[in-house]
Amino acid sequence: MSSGLYRAVGLMSGTSMDGIDAALIETDGEGHVRPLGFLSVPYGESTREKLRASIERALAMEAPGADPVIDAAAAEITALHADAVRTLLDGAPADVVGFHGQTIAHRPERGWTWQIGDGAALAHTLGLTVVADLRSADVKAGGQGAPLLPVYHRALASGLGGAIAVLNLGGVGNITFLGADDQMIAFDTGPANALIDDWVLAARGLSHDAGGAIAASGVVHEEVLARMTALDWFALPPPKSLDRHDFSLNAVSGLSFEDGAATLTAFTAETVRLALAHLPVRPARLLVTGGGRHNATLMRMLAERTGVAADPVEAVGWRGDAMEAEGFAYMAVRRLRDLPISFPGTTGVPSPTVGGVIFQP
Repeated sequence: MSSGLYRAVGLMSGTSMDGIDAALIETDGEGHVRPLGFLSVPYGESTREKLRASIERALAMEAPGADPVIDAAAAEITALHADAVRTLLDGAPADVVGFHGQTIAHRPERGWTWQIGDGAALAHTLGLTVVADLRSADVKAGGQGAPLLPVYHRALASGLGGAIAVLNLGGVGNITFLGADDQMIAFDTGPANALIDDWVLAARGLSHDAGGAIAASGVVHEEVLARMTALDWFALPPPKSLDRHDFSLNAVSGLSFEDGAATLTAFTAETVRLALAHLPVRPARLLVTGGGRHNATLMRMLAERTGVAADPVEAVGWRGDAMEAEGFAYMAVRRLRDLPISFPGTTGVPSPTVGGVIFQP
């Protein structure tokens, strides 16, 4: 660290459970961000099975607690994250690691959110300061605990001007609106890739609909789609957030493989259309990050159903694959500087909140 700048590693394992993203940036936790490195490490199927088993256990519990299956999964992913950091740094220095961990249940209505991964063990293994448990302080203060990336979106978008909407299409979708005078509004939009992934996995053992090819060969069942979007949740004003497993495949269970994929993809696009109605002004453009931006069928449906141009964030020079990991690196530095990472307009927390627990090696 020199001149107020930190070399920070960020780690993210999303709700799609496909693997670990690790990014290295230089930042002051405010307006300076310089990307330095990135890698993605896929999980093996045995790790994904352990995580799925952990999620089943967690969703059946009233609150986080000790469980041998969950504890074993936490130890395994902590070791895998340590390996990812070592590979990323390859001997180069770093000042801090932002460790998101793996979400196995998100229940802000019960006052908790649960990301597994041992921050103390990671700090000891790497010999580096680690900031982990980034969501709990917000939830305990009355916030939704999500989304957290808006503060990083604000840093990236500082030179773009005008009203900006950043749409993240991971397992769950969320949108960030950046308006005048540092106005930030953010909330979950609905399932993004999660239901599509679940559908193709259950039917054909596929991890995802590559490029949206399966959906492109199917027909959208508008009557099914109308029932799916009629849920009261979509009309609720923000802030609001979701657990990946709050929605199921029941509504499309009678459709063909291709039509189910098409209808679920249209559902993601429709949830974004509904979300735009909650923004103070309609953005001229959606900057799309997350794995969903690689789905050409989803990107086309977004533009068609919202009437707003949808472009991958690479169009403005951002690194879409790295963005979430970069964001948690940025938030780790903000924690070291006691700067807030969540805000009333992004999570509904009553006042700007510093999040994360610091673990020293």
